[in-house]
Amino acid sequence: MTAPPVVSPSLVPDEGLSDKDVAQGFVRGEERCLTVAYNRWSGLVRTLAARTLGDPREAEDVSQQVFLAAWKGRGGYRPERGPFPGWLVGIARRKIADALSARTRRRDLVTAAGVRLPREGEPTPGPEVVLDRLVVTRELAKLPAVQREVLAMAFYGDLTQVQIAERTGMPLGTVKSHARRGLHRMRRALSEGPDRCVTADATS
Repeated sequence: MTAPPVVSPSLVPDEGLSDKDVAQGFVRGEERCLTVAYNRWSGLVRTLAARTLGDPREAEDVSQQVFLAAWKGRGGYRPERGPFPGWLVGIARRKIADALSARTRRRDLVTAAGVRLPREGEPTPGPEVVLDRLVVTRELAKLPAVQREVLAMAFYGDLTQVQIAERTGMPLGTVKSHARRGLHRMRRALSEGPDRCVTADATS
């Protein structure tokens, strides 16, 4: 049960398929029904994501993730539990929550170095910001191996703490503890280091 690499709008007509027909074909693995489902409900998913995330590009990414996740997990759809669009919305809410969590993790790690993430429409970061990020990477490398692994998976791998626990086999509480301790060590090192290169943004 594999997912197509990209889900995109198509000129393939609905051919008068009902929502039930689309759902049944989707669950059977008919790619035509995946296309029809995307054409029919991607706008709903994208609008929901955009309202929550406030970023159209991120909302589009989430929309792709929702339909690919639905395709991979199509065997889990149970029509007796609700209509197919509602099932997609449920997946969308989880993906939106993941996106918000990833955004928070990125901000936490950057905040450890006193660096503010650029906002929408701001110019490309200059050399001083690149240097700031190099400092973050340097301090990350100084952490104990387990703390470094957990934070690197969260920041660079964009994984949730639940996903990190699944991949490493560590209990979720242990993952959270390592992440918290690692961030604390980085904040302390960056605030106390005599050669600190990072300037905190006083307005953030």
